[in-house]
Amino acid sequence: MPMFFRTFMICSVTDSSLLTGYQLVANGGPAQIGPAVASIHSFIRKGSVAAAVWDKHRRQGSIMLPLKEKDRPIVKKLLEAGCCARCVLRFCCLGVQSAYRQSYEDTARELCAFVSDSENNESQDAAVLEQHKEDPPSKKMKMDAAKTDVHSEGDSAVVATVMEEGDAEPADSDVCVVCLGVLQQFCDEAYAIKISEVVKAKNYQFDTMVLSVSLPAQLSVREHSCWLHVKKEVREKSMCLDMDDVIQVKEAFKWTMQGLVSKELGGIPVVTKINRQTEQFEVGVGFTHPETDSDCHFLAGICSDCFRPTKNKQNVFTRMAVVKALEKVSDEKFLKKFPCPPTRPASKCIAQDVQCLHVSVFVAGRYNKFSRTLPQTPWVIDGERRMESSVEELIAAPLLSSFRAEGFNFSSSGREDVDVRTLGNGRPFALELLNPHRARFNKAEVRQLQETINQSSDKIRVRDLQIVSRDAMGHMKEGEEDKTKSYTALIWTQKAINKDDITFLEETKELKLAQKTPLRVLHRRPLAVRERVIHTMSTCFLDAHHFHLKLRTQAGTYIKEFVHGDFGRTKPNLCDLLKTETDILELDVESVDVDWPPSIPE
Repeated sequence: MPMFFRTFMICSVTDSSLLTGYQLVANGGPAQIGPAVASIHSFIRKGSVAAAVWDKHRRQGSIMLPLKEKDRPIVKKLLEAGCCARCVLRFCCLGVQSAYRQSYEDTARELCAFVSDSENNESQDAAVLEQHKEDPPSKKMKMDAAKTDVHSEGDSAVVATVMEEGDAEPADSDVCVVCLGVLQQFCDEAYAIKISEVVKAKNYQFDTMVLSVSLPAQLSVREHSCWLHVKKEVREKSMCLDMDDVIQVKEAFKWTMQGLVSKELGGIPVVTKINRQTEQFEVGVGFTHPETDSDCHFLAGICSDCFRPTKNKQNVFTRMAVVKALEKVSDEKFLKKFPCPPTRPASKCIAQDVQCLHVSVFVAGRYNKFSRTLPQTPWVIDGERRMESSVEELIAAPLLSSFRAEGFNFSSSGREDVDVRTLGNGRPFALELLNPHRARFNKAEVRQLQETINQSSDKIRVRDLQIVSRDAMGHMKEGEEDKTKSYTALIWTQKAINKDDITFLEETKELKLAQKTPLRVLHRRPLAVRERVIHTMSTCFLDAHHFHLKLRTQAGTYIKEFVHGDFGRTKPNLCDLLKTETDILELDVESVDVDWPPSIPE
């Protein structure tokens, strides 16, 4: 509680104007400050001692931050250790966001006044109380107090950043020993302008923005050291606080910057926590520091199992690894290896390039493939491309251009071979568009995109094109092996046959197969025996060596291998059933019985 409020509480309050003024200040908002001051000045004119003391503190303006008396020794100790003003607020567990948003200079000045003026204010308050017990305040005394107040305001203009040991005066503005300058040098309007300029240049389409930040790993080490430095003071003051109560650097940075960045972007809301349902555009700022390895190296000797190198990690000292190691290290071991408080760094953090990322947009539909020389995905063998295009590329090209995406991932409900057509109502597919700069399309625009794809090639056709959610993608793969697919195959037989030789196939129901992984896909799929079911078959006799075979099968059945047997790797097979060598000349997918995505009327 600020000093002038405490003074009111210890004095004998009998005047109603003072009570009214105090209540207005204590409980009211900015609109009530005027009436509050007027009410309290009414009591001043009556010679109230307590009101005179309050008026002195109000005109001084030396205490504005919501700090408490028990915070005072911690503030002094942190400033002496070399902490910046905002880090001091963090270690005081101050969760008031507005305190971090005021200018660094004002915050530092108030902290300096909070520490250095405390003893003087208490002694002056005592003197004023003693004097007013005997005589009412004289006009000359009021004038002298006013001069003193003006002089004090001039002195407080000195910006407090750090304090030398045992000194109440601020030293030069050096790099903070904890945040390494992040909350000093990069929490201002200039850096907000830099962020906003990058965002504007990228030309993304968005309604809200998430601000994220990446920090050097050694900040956790330095924060731990500083916490141990003030831990004793915390316990002596019986403060029920823990390291987890300290406001994180990331949070303080976001609280400080979100309003500034929003202003530079024309008022677009900037939030600090991402919600994939509402916030889809993220701007990331990152910082590095040249002393990361030297600050964290001692942890590798104590907890080597936390810092195992991997192929994907450029540096073993990641934030998660450092935090994990700090949880395992005892305070005694830590203090033997790392200075407490932390030493002054030689330099501040280095700001990395601002990164922009929009969450993926998912587009789904069904495609027909009419060509027997078009693979579903790019066909590359031994580094050499065999076909000039593919289904996914023909679909993706217009979408990449329209969404201004940086890449895509294609998936579908199964796949057909390059020489297999997909007919009927088509095969369900979904395309994940990576980091799209445009994300909103109305139904008419999506229909136009579908038409653009269909006009680009006569080898494919797309239907039911629509934008879907990430969660909806799961419907395409749900119970995939329980679904059914229908095929038409042109069969050749070595032995001459007649219509009666193949009629029995139509009477064969729920034929169970045991299929070893086909030789043609063994290079990319594990060796296994898969049980599949052919539900029904029907035939259409063509000539002595050819007939059409229609099949409805369990999804995932290898039709070609069922026909020719794959050197006995599929049992039973058509060769066994007809007692002659058979092969497949043509294959068409007639239907994929997956009820997704929803049908859209033409």
